Amino acid sequence: MYYKFSGFAQKLVGTVPGAAYTPQGLRAGVVSETPAMIFGTPTKLASESVASAEYLGQNKVLELQKFFQKSDGVPVHLKRGLPDRLLYRTTMALTIGGTIYCLVALYMASQPKNKN
Repeated sequence: MYYKFSGFAQKLVGTVPGAAYTPQGLRAGVVSETPAMIFGTPTKLASESVASAEYLGQNKVLELQKFFQKSDGVPVHLKRGLPDRLLYRTTMALTIGGTIYCLVALYMASQPKNKN
């Protein structure tokens, strides 16, 4: 005898072999379609475009690789100019300031309170 878990009765119930090996109504022979690619989706449907697929913009990967892989000794986060430097400095200031704030709060919490 074959058993499967009944969601209605919340217990094991007797069943036929096919239902016991296909839980929740899943069938082994059913072919599912693969989902569409996210990053390579063209801007037009295949039926609209006769020639090749057109994309929203040009590929800038090679340009950015040349820019970021230059061995000029400058860290990656500082290669794009003033906005990146300001973002980096602000992030570091907030990180260090938050760490100091937490340490002061821990120090104050560890001090015994005076009872008069």
